[in-house]
Amino acid sequence: MADLSAYLNSLTTAEAEFVQTNADGTAATGRLILQRPYRARFEYDPPEQSLVLASGQMVAIFDAKSNQPPEQYPLARTPLNLILGPKIDLAGSAMVAAHAEVGGMTHVLAQDPKHPDYGTIELVFSAAPVALTQWIITDDMGGQTTVSLSPLRIGGTYDSGLFSIDAETTRRGLQN
Repeated sequence: MADLSAYLNSLTTAEAEFVQTNADGTAATGRLILQRPYRARFEYDPPEQSLVLASGQMVAIFDAKSNQPPEQYPLARTPLNLILGPKIDLAGSAMVAAHAEVGGMTHVLAQDPKHPDYGTIELVFSAAPVALTQWIITDDMGGQTTVSLSPLRIGGTYDSGLFSIDAETTRRGLQN
């Protein structure tokens, strides 16, 4: 677990293409940009064109089909909080509920021990080299969303505006 924690803590910036499979069987593709701590940007490809931003302590969901401001949730109330925090210690953390080796991959099931009702996140890592390849979020109703990543491109510099909920709201011409 120490090697997985070290790997996650080393991800200060990263980018990957992703395929997301939703609980209803629909799929979407897009690009993920991470800038830890507390920042992630999920840009969905057409026709979806939605956007999910984790910025500071909030997560905002921009629906491309709506002219309403984004839905916002505290990051701490989402499973993403478990991988975007400033210091990840899977071995010493009460958030790890289980882990196992399956077909050469390490699966780590994590949840907020104070709020198990927020759902879980199952992180899937390749072994050599250690790399995050997938995660599965199970929501409070039991629905699962699987995000499979192309190999993460580590490093890079990203403008802080990419992670600004206010800037994105203005860019899209949405009013609060």
